[in-house]
Amino acid sequence: MTIETQPPQVPHFVHAQPTKEELDWANLAAIDLSKAKTPEGRKSLVKQVHDAIKNDGFLFVVNHGVKPEQITRMFDLSNYASVSVSDEEKLKYDGRMRETGTYRGYKLRKFWHIVGGVRDQIEQYNINFRETLDGNHPTSLRPFLPEIDDFTKQIHSQIIDEVLRLMALSLELDEEYFIQMHDFTANAETFLRFVKYFPHPEEEEKKAGGVWLKGHTDFMTLTLLFSQPVSALQILNKQGEWKWVRHVENGVLVNIGEAVEFLTGGYYKPTIHRVRQPPVDQQNIDRVGLLYFCSPHDDVVYKPIAESPVLQRAGVSESRLLGGKFPTAGEYGKARVLAYGGTQPLKQGVQKGVDEEIVGGVLLRHYN
Repeated sequence: MTIETQPPQVPHFVHAQPTKEELDWANLAAIDLSKAKTPEGRKSLVKQVHDAIKNDGFLFVVNHGVKPEQITRMFDLSNYASVSVSDEEKLKYDGRMRETGTYRGYKLRKFWHIVGGVRDQIEQYNINFRETLDGNHPTSLRPFLPEIDDFTKQIHSQIIDEVLRLMALSLELDEEYFIQMHDFTANAETFLRFVKYFPHPEEEEKKAGGVWLKGHTDFMTLTLLFSQPVSALQILNKQGEWKWVRHVENGVLVNIGEAVEFLTGGYYKPTIHRVRQPPVDQQNIDRVGLLYFCSPHDDVVYKPIAESPVLQRAGVSESRLLGGKFPTAGEYGKARVLAYGGTQPLKQGVQKGVDEEIVGGVLLRHYN
């Protein structure tokens, strides 16, 4: 006879109140994803999605079908992954990204170099979408793996797939075009991330200019960032201005990554974004995050889509990849993970405060 046991209680994580400071906010589109449930509804959203991706690289989705209490629960588990696991067990499940070139397990604090010897204060736990139920996770998280797996599959089908359909339609492709290279049937750098940001000592804040994570673009196809109230994310607009991203209750921020740039030959470009010290009324407050990163299957070749009428009319024929070589998603993703945040000196770019390096045949810029 099997006796079912209830999972342990998880403390509820209470978010901070939204900042009362008047910040220079980005004006991002909000897409009502409930309209994407029918072919007619999807068609009505295509121009809005096209313009948001083309102009900002970021958009919010609302009415996405994921219940607020589900999101609250995952934020609780995100915090739980940090506070319920001992330092010894975190080391046991250290992702060893410098060796593996992939996001798995913990990324511990002080792993990435920011500037001038200052290292990050960000702790992450990454769960690859194909390995959620394999049991190779910290003991305190194992009772919750089935619901984490259910949540991952839900947001993939209800948010990722719908955005991929809209993006395909915006390029006048069959709406299932991107779905087939982003499903659960093959290896991919697709994962859920629990993350917690810790304040830097004052002297480090000054040395790094308040930057917690350098300005960068993600290498994946889509990133989902579940909105939370502590303001720290900024995006760099086309005028070269840093704009803060406002909290949207129950909203999910979506941004495109370099995979989209490569597959569209630069027609769609990802937007530089960074994490910095929050405004004064939110400093020294825990910032807990919940993200989902979606990449193409590892064997997808990063070559511009030839059959898109939109790209044909735009005259797209090349991408940012150097030397005419087109790596696979797996090759490029691994190169990016291995290289990011190392202490090796980077080349100073033409623009002040911008470092450059070539990774996987691609010129990358890091904004301090």
